[in-house]
Amino acid sequence: MNYDFVNSPDRKNSDSIKWDVKDGELPMWIADMDFKVTPEIVDAMKQKINLEAFGYEWPKDDYFNAVASWYEKEHNHRPNNEWMIFTTGVVPAISSIVRRVSHIGDNVLVQEPVYNIFYNSIENNGRHVLSSNLLFDGNDYDVDWKDLEKKLANPLTTLMIFCNPHNPTGKVWSQKEVQKIADLCHKYHVVLLSDEIHGDIIRTGNDYTPAFSVTGEAIDNVISLVSPSKTFNVAALHAATAIIPNENLRNVVNRGLNSDEIAEPNLLAIPASIAAYTKGSAWREALLKQLEINFKYAENYLADNLPEIKVVSGPATYLIWLDVSGISEDSTLLTEFIRKETGLIVSAGSVYRGNGKQFLRMNLACPLEMVKDGMQRLKKAIEKYKA
Repeated sequence: MNYDFVNSPDRKNSDSIKWDVKDGELPMWIADMDFKVTPEIVDAMKQKINLEAFGYEWPKDDYFNAVASWYEKEHNHRPNNEWMIFTTGVVPAISSIVRRVSHIGDNVLVQEPVYNIFYNSIENNGRHVLSSNLLFDGNDYDVDWKDLEKKLANPLTTLMIFCNPHNPTGKVWSQKEVQKIADLCHKYHVVLLSDEIHGDIIRTGNDYTPAFSVTGEAIDNVISLVSPSKTFNVAALHAATAIIPNENLRNVVNRGLNSDEIAEPNLLAIPASIAAYTKGSAWREALLKQLEINFKYAENYLADNLPEIKVVSGPATYLIWLDVSGISEDSTLLTEFIRKETGLIVSAGSVYRGNGKQFLRMNLACPLEMVKDGMQRLKKAIEKYKA
């Protein structure tokens, strides 16, 4: 089947967060794609609505089989069905797990710069953010292993939130790196909570490694959170899965998810998720090809027109990570200027902490013509900024 990655749905005046903008503005910030959802998902949703009866629901084996089969087929690792718990989203689950697994005043370890909502889940629940900042050599990010082990060994560190693959840098952690992190967490009795929401979006190179696939005793300390939301642009479905091999840890998390009332699916969550996982493989392949075209265009455009901006993105996600340190040391002010002068809306890297103040994050999951428009606006803004 040929899928449409050229025509973008008009989401203005549709309650869209992304497209709640002024006329002439171009939002390329929030992690939300501007492609039509694959028809197989839409068909499943229509069939559900046609029942004209919308009572309470609960996921059964068909849901968990769909999740397990997807990870076996697409990522070569099949979780056991009994490891899985339905939840209404990765972020709500993170907050719930923070409350259940750690205690008020504990350290929750992250690797800055990292997805900014992690900080909300930690700090809003009375825990402390403890960062083992990623090492940046000007081209790539790596784990500071000595610092990571030191901070995991801190008696107050009880939980690590691992962005796997990494947002905003696009880093795909190798199997050895994931195993080593899991082993260190087990050594120091720290639960490893792995946010794998971008795991399906690896444009090139080696696949990502789910945390639930680690071997040895470390598997008893890991939680993987997965969802079709980023892959298929169905965030408003509020559907995700916690994969927890260890029974005791799974029971603790399950109690928290139910106590927090984030374990019950809405009307469309189950059929749409099953359709995504059982019928969405071809669409995902087409998506990855389109994203690679978009990234190549952006990289070439920047090299030819804005050599002061350096692309630092790894091969994961549809978010390009741009080093603007040659232009500004304050990405917040720079993004404000870009929006004011051109209407282009991108994310300031400062919200991700670490060295993010020297970066911009830009969403390229949109038709190529929109990428071209965004690049032209960025060029216009930077030229004015430097003048």
